[in-house]
Amino acid sequence: MTAFAPMPYHLETERLTLRPWAASDAADFCALLSERGKGTPTVEHIRTSIAELLSATTTTGIALLPVQRRDEGDFIGYCGLITGRSTLEEPEIAYELFQHAHGCGYATEAAGAVLDAAAATGRKRLWSTVAASNAPSLRVLEKLGFERDHVSTEDNGEVVWLTRSLP
Repeated sequence: MTAFAPMPYHLETERLTLRPWAASDAADFCALLSERGKGTPTVEHIRTSIAELLSATTTTGIALLPVQRRDEGDFIGYCGLITGRSTLEEPEIAYELFQHAHGCGYATEAAGAVLDAAAATGRKRLWSTVAASNAPSLRVLEKLGFERDHVSTEDNGEVVWLTRSLP
């Protein structure tokens, strides 16, 4: 366990609800991942991934959460904290939304709620890593006060590392 308080796992914004994963999210999660153009995982594989996410949340006190529109009640993606390329002390913020939900401000809104939740844990800084070619995601992070730290080159191209101090 860490010295940090656990992150709240139920977050509400004006238009969105972020909540813990359920097995019933597997088909929607599969559809979201298939939009990447790298194939579609099986529902069984995603159910296993969901169980692993829930287990990691229990262990780490941070979470990657499904994002739903409040009025419509539909799953539009995920947003939350992960260790990813960073550490539990300074985790990464991560998000991904269905393409039909792009351009509506949902990523900024969800990530803003996660920033507040991260600050409530007592953490002082977050990271994010984004493909240099992903201009919309970089804009979201810049709106939220993230600043570029450095760029690395990986097998799939350049990755921009950004940081943000928490109050």
